[in-house]
Order: sequence, then C-alpha cells, then structure tokens
Amino acid sequence: MKKNIFAYFLTFTTIFVLLSACSSTEEETKAKKDQNKHSFHAENGDLREMTASISKPPKFLEGQHEQIQMVYSAVGEYQDLLENIPCYCGCGDSAAHKDNYDCFIHENKENGEVVWDDHGTRCGTCLDTAAKSINMLNEGKSIKDIRQYIDDTYKDGYAEPTPTPFPG
Repeated sequence: MKKNIFAYFLTFTTIFVLLSACSSTEEETKAKKDQNKHSFHAENGDLREMTASISKPPKFLEGQHEQIQMVYSAVGEYQDLLENIPCYCGCGDSAAHKDNYDCFIHENKENGEVVWDDHGTRCGTCLDTAAKSINMLNEGKSIKDIRQYIDDTYKDGYAEPTPTPFPG
C-alpha cells in the first residue's frame, strides 16, 4: 500500500512538474515574443526598445542603478538641450549618434511612441554629460554656456565628439 501511495505521489509530482515547466515555457515564450515586438538590436549592438510614450520607461532599465534610471527619466524632458550637446564617448563613429540625446533615445515617433537606446546604460561619459547639462540648465545656465562647458571639459582625453552643431 505504501508503494502505491509513493508511486501515485511520484507520478502526480512528475506530471505537475512537467505541466508547470510547460506553462512556464509558454509564458516565457509569449513574454519574449511580446518583448521582441518592441525591442531589437541596432547594427552596433545597442538594444533599442519602443514604449508607448516618454513617460513609459523601457524594460532594459529594470535592475539598472537608480541614478541611471533617473537620467533616462529626465532625458525626455530635456530634448532641446541635449540635442545641442555633443557626446565624447566615440558614439558618433560607433553608433552614428548626432548628439547626447541619441545616447538615450533613438527616435520620437509622431504618434508619441519612443524608441529608447540602451547605449547610455553602459557609458559613464554619456550619463555624466547628460546629468551635468541638465543640472546646469536648471541652475539657469544658457544652452550655449552649457555646450561650451561640455566642450571644454571633454576636449582632452576623450573620443571625437558627435557632429553636433554649436547652438545658434
């Protein structure tokens, strides 16, 4: 009798584990398909992810340091500033970025959707440039003064800047 109960328990447990594994796999597959609809890798290897709006952060920020998340959440509000600020990490050559804004957001679509770029999650120069620029603007500095400060700060010992025109 104990053997029958043990066999029954073993069979039930095996079936339960198999069913659980199948449902987890189905859920994981569905999640990957859903994520793949909205994320892809650029030619340079950066992960890009589309969200419904600037207020909806990309999933690739989950698990990132709080300061990285803070910079990403602020970037959308400072597009006019950061499109006038170059990046000195080399992303102009490696990723065809035109300015510091491109390190975080690849595209703003007309319907409000945003294609985020994870480049900034791996680059201290990108993050530092954006954070300094935003802080300086909030302190009352002009975009021209901020641009000059960034150029002076990163002109030595860093890569060539992105091809960002000086603000007029």
